[in-house]
Amino acid sequence: MPAEVVETVRSRGIERPWTHQVAVADAAYGGRPVAVTTGTASGKTLGYLMPVMAATYGGAAATAPVPVTARAETRARLIRPRRPHTALYLAPTKALAHDQLRVTGEFGANRPGPGGWRVAAVDGDSDTAERDWARDHAAYVLTNPDFLHYSMLANHSRWATFLGNLRYVVIDEAHRYRGVFGSHVAQVVRRLRRLCASYGASPVFIIASATVTGADRMTSELVGCPAEQVVVVDRDASPHGAVDFTLWEPVQYPTDEAAHLMAQFVDAGLQTVAFIPSRRMAELTAVRAQEQVEALGGEQARIDSYRAGYLASDRRALEAGLQDGSLRGLAATNALELGVDVAGLDAVIISGFPGTRSALWQQAGRAGRTGRDAQVVLIAARNPLDAYYFDHPELLFDEPVEQTVLHAANPYVLGPHLAAAAQELPITEADGVWFGPEMISVLRRLEAQGVVRKRAAGWFWPRPERAVDAVDLRGAGGPVVEIVEIDSGRVLGTVDQVGSDGTVHPGAVYLHQGDSYLVEDLDQDECEALVRPARTGYYTEPRGAHDVQIVQELQQRPFGNGILHYGEVDVFSQVIGYLRRDEVTSDVWDETPLDMPERRLRTTATWWTFDAASLDLTAAQLGSAAHAAEHTAIGLLPMFAPCDRWDIGGLSTILHPDTGTLTVFVHDGHPGGAGFAERGYQVAEDWWQATLGRLQSCRCELGCPSCVVSPKCGNANQMLDKQAAIWLLHDLLDPAPSR
Repeated sequence: MPAEVVETVRSRGIERPWTHQVAVADAAYGGRPVAVTTGTASGKTLGYLMPVMAATYGGAAATAPVPVTARAETRARLIRPRRPHTALYLAPTKALAHDQLRVTGEFGANRPGPGGWRVAAVDGDSDTAERDWARDHAAYVLTNPDFLHYSMLANHSRWATFLGNLRYVVIDEAHRYRGVFGSHVAQVVRRLRRLCASYGASPVFIIASATVTGADRMTSELVGCPAEQVVVVDRDASPHGAVDFTLWEPVQYPTDEAAHLMAQFVDAGLQTVAFIPSRRMAELTAVRAQEQVEALGGEQARIDSYRAGYLASDRRALEAGLQDGSLRGLAATNALELGVDVAGLDAVIISGFPGTRSALWQQAGRAGRTGRDAQVVLIAARNPLDAYYFDHPELLFDEPVEQTVLHAANPYVLGPHLAAAAQELPITEADGVWFGPEMISVLRRLEAQGVVRKRAAGWFWPRPERAVDAVDLRGAGGPVVEIVEIDSGRVLGTVDQVGSDGTVHPGAVYLHQGDSYLVEDLDQDECEALVRPARTGYYTEPRGAHDVQIVQELQQRPFGNGILHYGEVDVFSQVIGYLRRDEVTSDVWDETPLDMPERRLRTTATWWTFDAASLDLTAAQLGSAAHAAEHTAIGLLPMFAPCDRWDIGGLSTILHPDTGTLTVFVHDGHPGGAGFAERGYQVAEDWWQATLGRLQSCRCELGCPSCVVSPKCGNANQMLDKQAAIWLLHDLLDPAPSR
């Protein structure tokens, strides 16, 4: 590294980097894609900053080795003397990118005077002057995939100098790029590589995450490089304090227990963060913990809440309070989880298993970040997943985190990105090196639909509007409904049009930042829902009708005494009414019918079929058994695939018209599939045995939220038979069933 970079690192008290930091820097400088998966607070940042600073500090390092992933036609251009290198940092959130800007300042970024290190954080909130400065002056740009997609790639000619000299791309918190979002980001990265090659650059990719399994495969899927080229750095050489990890079975509601524990910890002098699953409950937890601390009569201590939706200035103030110790307790949603560098936490409380082991260890990793001993408490929520892990704690501590699942070739994802790529540069058959073997067939479909046109130079975008605006990176695409307060005209939030059927239908109660609003009208043609403030005393729960039709079976194999299938399906769903439930007791007040539009979703599913004639059950019992088994299985699939139960859906029926027998489906909830059902097919034996185990071990008699009761059941959890589900799964999975 240049001498001034070495001195900058030494000025922070770092004389000898940890061996894993050196391994990352060496691999990246040698032109190899590298994935660093050492633990939380292990110094991954310095590992990738060393090669980045060596390349971009003062505009030096113009003679670095040619990346091994460079295409042949660009290698010769890369060997020639070049202008100063640039680097790009991608984070899943704006907050993390801005936090990285603070970190680079500690390494001398943007100090007054000539030369030096010019760094900029830009995103959709940046004004024109900030974007212009980043484009014209910054050697290291910190942003998120959304800005890269909507601004940098869409306006690539204005970023030509930056892209043409791009040496490194850092993708931080890579475990977040899963499912549909991960598939979109994978295509954004492929478009980036394609444009860089057109400008004569072939950047080296550095992937960072504390919670990834199969990092070489994940990097290959995300970046599009061969897995065998990826250098994986997973040996953590940094010191860590001891952590006491407690599994807490709550007597009260989990968030009430979290408030009580936070108050006890703060009163004992421990700086504490509690991770709470919802915005509203995070705010309530902070208020209750503050009241309890004051009631204890000890030293006054400040407790607050942190979540997405706060102004950036408010979030920065809270982060500063954690850093300087003035804030002693914080109830946070996972907006804090995404890498904001919080040091010195003495205790972390996690209210409810956060859906994946990856997320659990991200949150737990906030404890003891300065090497001191610390406390972590996981409070069980009432659902099958939490209950199963508390019955089998070895799965939390001894098993690796879930594999990151994404499906970059999903045609519903690939198609819109090919349209965007065609607007950036005409696509030729040679671009299959970036977009894979599915590219040609998807382009021909787009051509038949009039989305792209074929000419001698390739496929191009024929329309005046921007192709990127039709791509929703963080959703399934399609129109977005604005939620508008009638009296003020203020936009409270947005929801995708399909989701609006169940969340902002007429009569729905909509919650925003702890306040309740009653939906008076939903105009889906105008994409607008009108709401008024209201204190109703109840909340609403949609009722739905659901059907699945098999489009194409792709795989089949024996499964116990039945048959397991995987393939494409059409899912038909419709919101047909809603319940009003007491906001305190959850008792049902009444039911109101609705006639919302029927929706069709082409996706992927796994399903099993079984001749249940040997079971001495009535048709009603058999249907209730399959329904209960389906609920429990959906609740447990996140053990095996990096999803939560809201990413997937299911259907059970004793006589499906496409199979002619008892059938239980579990399907992805995203167009084209997200890889979750496919993963379920691959691990079906373990998954369904775990389902049977949860049903058998749950101490309830008739079924409860820890086993068969689902928070998303469209039939209001009617027709569920826990004992019959146990008999059914015994007969399915066990050659010699017993009752």
